[in-house]
Amino acid sequence: MVNYFFFFFQDLPFPRSGLMTANQPWSGHYEVSDPIWVTAHTTHFTSPGWQYLKGVGHLDGGGSYVALTDGKEGLTIVIEAMTHQYSQCVRPLLPPYEVKPGQAATFQLGGAFENITRLHVWYSKLIGARTVHFQSQDDKIVSGGKFSMEVAENCLYTLTTVKEAPPKIYPKSPASAPFPLPYKDNFDGPADSSEAPYFADQTGVFELYVNESSSDHGRTLRQNVTERPIVWCNDADSTISVIGDYNWSNVTVSCDVMVESGGGAFVAARVDRGGCGVSQARGVFFWLLEDDDNNWAVTSDIDRNDILGQGKVNATIVGQWHTLSIYAKGDSIAGSLNGKVLFDITDAQLPSKRGFAAIGTLGFQKVQFDNFSVDKAK
Repeated sequence: MVNYFFFFFQDLPFPRSGLMTANQPWSGHYEVSDPIWVTAHTTHFTSPGWQYLKGVGHLDGGGSYVALTDGKEGLTIVIEAMTHQYSQCVRPLLPPYEVKPGQAATFQLGGAFENITRLHVWYSKLIGARTVHFQSQDDKIVSGGKFSMEVAENCLYTLTTVKEAPPKIYPKSPASAPFPLPYKDNFDGPADSSEAPYFADQTGVFELYVNESSSDHGRTLRQNVTERPIVWCNDADSTISVIGDYNWSNVTVSCDVMVESGGGAFVAARVDRGGCGVSQARGVFFWLLEDDDNNWAVTSDIDRNDILGQGKVNATIVGQWHTLSIYAKGDSIAGSLNGKVLFDITDAQLPSKRGFAAIGTLGFQKVQFDNFSVDKAK
């Protein structure tokens, strides 16, 4: 599990890798996934301070069991018989194993637990046509510290001395909805170095900022990382923060940018990936650069290897605010700087036909952004 709650956009790496999925704050939609019920089979019947017993192991027909205690007379046993197909994780590789469709398991309690006469039973069936989540069943009678039970494949069981009420029933989730268009953000929220709503930083750190040197751009979003950090995967040399919907194709993206001391900035559409693959991101990237030869460019990749157009405008790049706008519809792309069109290209071979909107910087430099907007291309 990567996150307790999966909040980032669905089409970024490791989707739904949490106990719950709640990545549509604009709609309020959420999904309670199987892992939260799996976790509850332990957490609902234990408390801080409980410890695992040494009596853990594997079932003869496949599956496993663990036991926890409060150090007194409290006992919770969790049994699982999940098949290999539904147990694999990203890492490490899970060796092959088999689980019998149904198997009888017998347990012998000893020591402080040999006088237990009954255990409360909770059950989940996670795979198949009739799934069950966290259902209370009849108590299991224990005689002489011994009890037997049938364990079905792809099911979990908790047997416990802890008497707990069923989990509360929460309201039904609001309906899922796509990211709303048009969308605008002037970043006038609390400037406490927090993230801007809905932006997902892939490389670099974009934070809300108070710009005391400008009356027109008093609150902005600023990329603050000035040195390449130590990373655990091959991220991009340019910083980038994405927003929106991976299925966006025909959009107009616009943002005011101010390069503080050097480097450059971009706005982008149709960005096709993030995470550890962001260094290979394709899309339509419109750059404003501190460069004596070409101070603007449009590329189909974040590394600027595939240049679709470039040129030079008579403008001071560093320390001045400029409005970058990019338009993408079908095979046509166009871009303007401060309202002046710099390129208008039709190319049926554009490598990316859909993806996120994005903002970013040439390298690890401080750049400010303001008055971001994205809308359907007219």
